[in-house]
Amino acid sequence: MFANIIIDITHEKLDRIFQYRVPSRLEGELCIGMEVNVPFGKGSRLTKGYIVGFSKTCDYDLSKVKEIESVAKNSVAIEGRMVALAAWMKEHYGGTMIQALKTVLPIKQKEKAKVKRRVRLILDEEAGKKKLEEYLHKNQKARARLLAALLDEPVLDYELVTKKLNITRAVVSSLEEQNVAVLESEQVFRNPVKKRELTPSEIHFTEEQENAVARFWKDYQEENYGTYLLHGVTGSGKTEVYIEMIRRVAAMGRQAIVLIPEIALTFQTVMRFCRCFGNRVSIMHSRLSAGERYDQMMRAKAGEVDVMIGPRSALFTPFPNLGLIVIDEEHENTYKSEQVPRFHARETAIARAGMEGASVVLGSATPSMEAMYRARNGEYCLLELKTRSRQQEMARVYTVDLREEMKTGNRSILSRKLAAMIQDRLDRKEQSMLFLNRRGYAGFISCRECGHVIKCPHCDVSLSYHQGGRLVCHYCGHEEPRPALCPECGSVHVGEFRAGTQQVEELVKKTFPEARVLRMDMDTTREKDGHEKILSAFANEEADILVGTQMIVKGHDFPNVTLVGVLAADMSLYSDDYRAGERTFQLLAQAAGRAGRGMKKGEAVIQTYSPKHYAVTAAAAQDYEAFYREEIRYREMMGYPPAAHLLAVLVSCENEEHLEKGCHFLKEYAARVKGKAPVSVIGPASPGIGKVNDIYRKVLYLKAEKYDTLIRMKNRMEQYIEMNSGFGCMRIQFDFNPMQIF
Repeated sequence: MFANIIIDITHEKLDRIFQYRVPSRLEGELCIGMEVNVPFGKGSRLTKGYIVGFSKTCDYDLSKVKEIESVAKNSVAIEGRMVALAAWMKEHYGGTMIQALKTVLPIKQKEKAKVKRRVRLILDEEAGKKKLEEYLHKNQKARARLLAALLDEPVLDYELVTKKLNITRAVVSSLEEQNVAVLESEQVFRNPVKKRELTPSEIHFTEEQENAVARFWKDYQEENYGTYLLHGVTGSGKTEVYIEMIRRVAAMGRQAIVLIPEIALTFQTVMRFCRCFGNRVSIMHSRLSAGERYDQMMRAKAGEVDVMIGPRSALFTPFPNLGLIVIDEEHENTYKSEQVPRFHARETAIARAGMEGASVVLGSATPSMEAMYRARNGEYCLLELKTRSRQQEMARVYTVDLREEMKTGNRSILSRKLAAMIQDRLDRKEQSMLFLNRRGYAGFISCRECGHVIKCPHCDVSLSYHQGGRLVCHYCGHEEPRPALCPECGSVHVGEFRAGTQQVEELVKKTFPEARVLRMDMDTTREKDGHEKILSAFANEEADILVGTQMIVKGHDFPNVTLVGVLAADMSLYSDDYRAGERTFQLLAQAAGRAGRGMKKGEAVIQTYSPKHYAVTAAAAQDYEAFYREEIRYREMMGYPPAAHLLAVLVSCENEEHLEKGCHFLKEYAARVKGKAPVSVIGPASPGIGKVNDIYRKVLYLKAEKYDTLIRMKNRMEQYIEMNSGFGCMRIQFDFNPMQIF
């Protein structure tokens, strides 16, 4: 018997299967996914590898085939389906098999186990008292002190014994030798979810919620596992629907993964799930220590957890009987990995669910164009929640034209209307959230008088400002000089919009000196539990105003927040990205949805230079349907996802001349091998930052109607790159339907 093994070396040249003979001593012990030690290379040095299959025949010269040395110790045993998922990711997203395996197996090395030790009395009370008298008579004070404590409490924590009673290990050993007490040890899994006394809350479902659960459950009982898009307005009770679905799946002895877009949402989400599932809930994210992450993996494998909550990496939790994957706020771009393989959690979750016989539920108030497009085409089942769960009215949204503010002489970040409404909330002891829309910001140039934005004449995305006064398109490479005057109205007020959360916080404190202000951004949440501390303080009404970036407008529920202000809608509206309109609509609609979630009526103010843009008007009206109709027409016309598919080939090299040549050859090869397939090859173009740490960068785009066509193109290009040594000095990555510009 021979084992097909992939060597654990991150090197593209070794991204292939090696065969090793299975020794008789290991026959019957090995399985797919197991980590083993094998002799590798000329020196036959011991190297770790993963078994990805078995064969009765050998593809190599038998005299050169080596034997597996041993099973690797201290590694987390994995199952074949996780290896199969890694193979699927390599095929669909590029990169090496090793890179894919390291993604689905994030914890390979066993961490030091946390052990809890206890001292237990093994004598009965009468014998113990006799022994105590003996110790006192012999003046053995330490032994007497420990035995007296054990007679009061027969089981004591070892730490309490050593630290509080000042008993040494030698004294404990002496009591063990005399059969008076015994020292017990047990492994304790670290649990990052702090224990809280939570009263289970009774959930009352609306008719829409009941219908959504019933449709899902009917299919599930018939083992018709599918993908569902739960489209519910903000405050419609999507989380309650998730909980009920998971409760039913868990009752069948199966487990669930709940993905959230970022760590900031963990605190409130975990609290909601803990009320229903108690300590059967755990979390997985990057702020946990290696030991905590390892223990969560072990708890999941041991069946101690029913629900794992976390960002993208939680998708690879090794549950023994996975039954459901929920992706909350599925439209968020954080579900797309920026590391090779550049996988999207949505597609990868659907692939894993298919391998494990599980269902997938995607939830959002503002679904991604991809998810809604597939739901409309029948690939996903659409479930809708059109009203808020407690029948509250949606927030009333006002749009403020910043061009008019400028004409009246107001150059502040806060419009007059927003400032007046903040003061009103302070007087009424209600809370406000101020959201600075910095996502997608790439230095676009606009006119402050008329709102005109300088766009690419070929791609219908904004041109980005580069040093030296150049405006560049990151899709086709078009360049033009930065204008001194607005080409639309002739104004001299042409430039970039720059503002940060810190400046906003300072301005708010200066304008409203009586207000208690909290700021939430990357700087203030850097420490462990930083998100939880700020959100807890705001939830407990220890602050009147919360200023922050997009992390404050996602999924949070603060009943006393009755005002949300969006300070700069245009910063994402005109980023150099075909998804700019979609992202802006999502952020504005989500922001407006944070207001009026309690019983008090909510209001929102959107400040913009483009009040007539369809993304702004649709968000102000909370009208997803109107936005989708407009946006899908634009995508179909331009051939962008989801109407078609896009593959970005990202090339970087220390030598600019080699980079130019390499991109030229890649483009020629792509044009040659596509044959009659309808594939557009665009570029190469310079990305937003053309040089980082003395490494030059270029990007080549391939457009095609079918995803499979681009996968075939990717496979052919990978073979071409491997066969030509000239590409050895370059780093080449593939990114399907990129969420942002390279």
